[in-house]
Formats: sequence, C-alpha cells, structure tokens
Amino acid sequence: MPLSSATVGTSGDFFVHDIDVRWTMAYAAGLGDILPCYLDTQRPKGVVAHPLFPVCFEWPILVAMQGDERNVSLTEDERLRGVHATHDLILHRIVRAGDSLITRATVVGVERRKPGAYRVIRLDTTDVAGAPVCTTWYGTLYRGVDVEGPDCPVGGAPAPPGPVENSVQIRAEVPVPISALAAHVYTECARIWNPIHTDTAIAARAGLPGLILHGTATLALAVSRVLQVEADNDPERVRQIAGRFGAMVRMPSEITVRILSRRATPEGDIVRFEVRNGEGGPAVRDGLVALRT
Repeated sequence: MPLSSATVGTSGDFFVHDIDVRWTMAYAAGLGDILPCYLDTQRPKGVVAHPLFPVCFEWPILVAMQGDERNVSLTEDERLRGVHATHDLILHRIVRAGDSLITRATVVGVERRKPGAYRVIRLDTTDVAGAPVCTTWYGTLYRGVDVEGPDCPVGGAPAPPGPVENSVQIRAEVPVPISALAAHVYTECARIWNPIHTDTAIAARAGLPGLILHGTATLALAVSRVLQVEADNDPERVRQIAGRFGAMVRMPSEITVRILSRRATPEGDIVRFEVRNGEGGPAVRDGLVALRT
C-alpha cells in the first residue's frame, strides 16, 4: 500500500521521559565511551548524556507514530522495509541525568525517491518549563513503497550538509572495532528495540543479508571520535549532528571514522566527517558535527 502524503502535518501524543543516570551511563557504556562526564556520578557538574542520546527517548515515539491509525496503510512487511536514511539533530543544550523531558513528533515531509517513499518526522523536545532541549529531523526510506498524493517536501529543516570535496586533505582516520555482539549491547543499553538488528529471522524477512548495526550506533561512535580529535572530549560543545546513512555495518567488523574538514563560522566550528564500513562502503555520508565556541 502507498504511504499517504496527506499525513504531513499530523502530530502524535506528547511523551514524558524521566532521564535517569542508569540510562545515560548505559548508553555511553554501550558505545565503549568511558569519559568521566558520562560515568562519574561524583562529578561536581553532574553526569551528562552522550550528544546522540536523544535517539533513546525518541525511539518509542517513532514506534508509536508507526502504529498511528493514519499510517495503517503500510503493511507489516512494508514497515519492515523502512530504513533510517537521514538524521539531523539540533541540541539546544545537552541532556542531563535527572532531566524530565517532553517530546512530540510531527510528520513534516513525504515524497517519492527513486528507491521508495521517503518520510521525515520532526521530534521537538522541551523541559517541563517549556524551554527547548533538542529538535530532530528523522528521515525514513521505505524501499519499494509508493506515495499516495502529491510530494510534500520538508520545510523549515536545516539545509542538508552536502558532500565534501574529494580533493580535501583528510584530517584524521580512526578505526573502530565492531564486535559480534555490538547490536545486542546497543539495543539493551539504548533501550531501542528494532528486531532487524538482533533477530536473524526478522532481518532475513526484511531482505537483509544478516544482522546489521543500528545506524544511530554507527553515528554515535563517529561523534565520540570527532569529539576526541576535534573538541577535547567535551560533549557540551555539540550544537548539531547530521548525516546520511548508506552502506550496512556487519558484525563483527571494523569501521573507519574519517574526519574530513573543519571550518570556522560565527556560531562555532563545523567538522565534516564520514564513516566507512569494513568493505570500504559509506556507512555514514555527509556527516557533520557543529561545535559551540
């Protein structure tokens, strides 16, 4: 069945999340990131979450949107063919252990792409006082699914970063080993349950060659390396993370985070990166981490 563009503008319910320290620490541990700011509960400033931690509390909201009666035109097999294609996160401030946050999701774009239907959901998160904490544009590509109605491209989102020139001199290349259990560990630590990453039968049903690592895990591992090389391991400097997902990351394997460029702007420096999988394919393309000054 087609994905209807008439769903653009619809919003889901408000979700309230209590961000406990066990959750934020587990997420960092699942990435193998042992910075004291993530794990030291005696730290005077308190424990903060990894910059990509919002994917953890956003996941159940995305699942709920899938089950919304306005999206039931998709069959279960069509939903399984949905892949996380693009991610753009604006961090108004870092998430901290102890936060109470409120998130609402809105469908902001549906359009035809060559591989299938592309949908973008915007997730807006505030604290209980209404102050903005983070905004995410989450793009899903439903392979082989058509669109019913006119294309409704996304409006109001940050401009896509675009590719970096091939002639650029690479600033750093950092290899990252991916264990055979990486997806199982990430699933439990992030509290993100998508069975294509841990259940071989479901992965086969979705047309995958085997279990693959979550795109957000790959992106988070890359962000950790960017912070290590370019930002003195200070996650509070991150104001934006963006990227496009491509080649699959199998397990076990090794990925390579390639830091491509760094450019100064009035708001702070912008670091561009990519991630290559074990076969050299682009697991993350057009990667961007924008830093505060």
